[in-house]
Amino acid sequence: MSTAGGGITVRLLIRAGDDVPVDTPRVPAREAAEHELSKPMYHENDPSLLQRALDRFWDWVGGIFDSASGAAPGGPLGLLVIILIVIGLIVALWWRLGTPHRPPGSADTLFDDSTRSASEHRAAAETHAAAGRWNQAVQERMRAIVRSLEERTLLEPHPGRTADEAAAEAGRSLPSHAAGLRTAARDFDDVTYGGRTADRQTYLRLRDLDLELERAKPQLSGTALGAAE
Repeated sequence: MSTAGGGITVRLLIRAGDDVPVDTPRVPAREAAEHELSKPMYHENDPSLLQRALDRFWDWVGGIFDSASGAAPGGPLGLLVIILIVIGLIVALWWRLGTPHRPPGSADTLFDDSTRSASEHRAAAETHAAAGRWNQAVQERMRAIVRSLEERTLLEPHPGRTADEAAAEAGRSLPSHAAGLRTAARDFDDVTYGGRTADRQTYLRLRDLDLELERAKPQLSGTALGAAE
């Protein structure tokens, strides 16, 4: 530790062996913190107190790194290798699992700007399924389900509707299929926005639901039932 020009500069090093010093990631962070705290706004009351606090903090950080390097197999060099391995594992997991992705402008909506019929969405779903494109097949089948319910007037047409909203609305008139509709909406969201990959079983579940809903009859509400009587 050395003092010059009223400031204290501490250089924390991990030495690889006896000759080659290896700067740890805390050195740039220390410099950034010192630069921030060097501003006059932090020195209006007691600059020496702030400086001492900063020195104590970096002494504490240095102690943690020194302890870790001493405990790591191979000393400081072994600690550096372990850090690199951990970083590599994090990068590999990020690359494998991906990150949730929402296409710009989609805003979670179920349909795009097209106004295709339910049969057209079904045909597109089957084409994707035949080619093994399960994500697209799931998306088109969910759109076919909702479009079919709109064509049967079980749902009011709503261009900005999300899959979850469609499932909730349809579940009120088709309560026996409410759970299946929620699952279908979740599958759609997972592959469209969650970065997940669908499979044949997921698609077949939506296809079966679509066929069942084609034969399902809505349950009349209390008001509609009284009017019918």
